[in-house]
Amino acid sequence: MSQYIKLGDDQFPIQLDPHGDNGAFKVIGDCVWAKAEDEITPDFLRSRIEPWLTALFQSEHLNLLVGAGLSSAVQESATGQKPQGMGWIQDLKVCKLEIDAYVEKTAKAAGRDKGNIEDQIRSINELIKGLEILVALNPLPIVPPPPPNPPYRYFPTELNLLKEELSRCLRQFAESVSNGEKSIRDARPDKKIETFNYLVNFLMSFSSRTATRDRLHIFTTNYDRIIETGAELAGLRLIDRFVGSIAPIFRSSRLEVDYHYNPPGIRGEPRYLEGVARFTKLHGSLDWFATEGVIRRFGLPFGATSVEPFLQAESTGTANYQQLMIYPNSVKDRETSEYPYVELFRDLASATCRPNSTLITYGYSFGDEHINRVLKDMLTIPSTHIVIIAYGDPLGRILSFIKESGRRAQISLLLGNHFGELKILVDYYLPKAAIDRSSIRMAELLKSRGLYPATFKSKSGGEE
Repeated sequence: MSQYIKLGDDQFPIQLDPHGDNGAFKVIGDCVWAKAEDEITPDFLRSRIEPWLTALFQSEHLNLLVGAGLSSAVQESATGQKPQGMGWIQDLKVCKLEIDAYVEKTAKAAGRDKGNIEDQIRSINELIKGLEILVALNPLPIVPPPPPNPPYRYFPTELNLLKEELSRCLRQFAESVSNGEKSIRDARPDKKIETFNYLVNFLMSFSSRTATRDRLHIFTTNYDRIIETGAELAGLRLIDRFVGSIAPIFRSSRLEVDYHYNPPGIRGEPRYLEGVARFTKLHGSLDWFATEGVIRRFGLPFGATSVEPFLQAESTGTANYQQLMIYPNSVKDRETSEYPYVELFRDLASATCRPNSTLITYGYSFGDEHINRVLKDMLTIPSTHIVIIAYGDPLGRILSFIKESGRRAQISLLLGNHFGELKILVDYYLPKAAIDRSSIRMAELLKSRGLYPATFKSKSGGEE
């Protein structure tokens, strides 16, 4: 499989093809730092990639956007199997032909060959909105008149059936997300421990920033709780918009709440606590639900067999899946116009579209136009930079985004099954924050003792 790399001084993505059986690559096309006959080893690539990422990670503002690729990587690493798809509702009871046709149309508009359950949920929800308008203007009896009138013209009946179908689709979708967590939870202990260790190192590579820098802000389009679980294992404190202990409530206020500590012997000068990051789930979460006019987070264990008992406990004994805040509307802009999604996307725009900001994407396929629009606006600020890390680009969205953005100098790319593999990425290319700080101090000490030339520079390129 071909790999693509583009760093700071590369004009275009450079293609690397496998060369030999030792994991090396060869350059395809023009390249200023290698010739066609050169053998490009992972160690050589590390010498180019790791210092560049280390410097970018010390930008004034650092953001991480995580897509479904991380969940797939963790699940495959823990279980040894490819993750199952999100499924498809085959037996829709009402307006099946219309919904299937609309799903196919919107999927093609998004650059995909076929739709999925996310598209079905979006289409059913939009159809419900339309039928509610028709029912309000044309109240008809619940019991339809006899044939030959077409049955889908009796809007009250169709509206009730569609609402039932929406609940059924949301239930199946929630179960597919929960089953993904469960497969990781039930994995072989040694594989699970190894996988979560890599996940912890992945998260800490981004979150271990000096106290003079702004906090890392993690954004994700995923509905599962893999990032939250990894943060717990890493001891990483996540700050989000939820406030409370029993059933935290989503708050609209953006107070700059943070963690500080008082170092020994110093009074009145608190310092930032290490291991803290801000966290935003752009498309909702498996454990968010709407009740009594607020959004709450309920205590759903990682890998729970079913969400239904917890929904029943939080309501009046009946599990209403329409209360779950998982609205996978990847084509239309529902998220940018309805609560709480308007608040979440405001966080994304305010965190990324500011000077001296770096955004790293991992496992994000660039299939959400409302997110891509924010990223394009971010690139209009000259001091910003985007680093794209992905396992593959089957639909060509990533390369199209780079080409259409017109800001190639502000984009770095690591694309392919080599760069996108979680274990290889952590072992070779991501900065090791703790080691890097120690090496910088060691270099400064050796320099002060005259053991290094005066022109020595640390590989991070940033201030300590």
